[in-house]
Amino acid sequence: MFFWFIATSIWSVWFVFRDPKFDYRVLAIAALIPDLVDGLLLAFGASRNVMHSVVTSIVVLFTIMIATAGRRPIRQRLLAIPIGLFMHLIYDGAFAATKTFWWPLTGTVVDDKSLPSIKRGLVNLPLELFG
Repeated sequence: MFFWFIATSIWSVWFVFRDPKFDYRVLAIAALIPDLVDGLLLAFGASRNVMHSVVTSIVVLFTIMIATAGRRPIRQRLLAIPIGLFMHLIYDGAFAATKTFWWPLTGTVVDDKSLPSIKRGLVNLPLELFG
């Protein structure tokens, strides 16, 4: 899924913030990162979807907030990254897989070794067309 995450993330953020200075390019890329990273990790034998955990998105948010303290312009641009990660989790329905969504708070072993986008199968087609 490509267009679904980009379109829904951009639309949602525009609808909420309506900020002409917001960098929607960074948001669009960040909305694709979880499937890209987890897809590569799973291809190389990883046993969990690290980027589909809300904890990962929170860690990225805190890291950006701490690293950009006192540097407002770069902070405004980089905050699109965790927002894009959160948007991906919402529009991927990642919260439906609670062990993955709350990893590592629910334990370190996650039995689910497939991306939520892949598990949906043909349901992705209308979503992608809508996006």
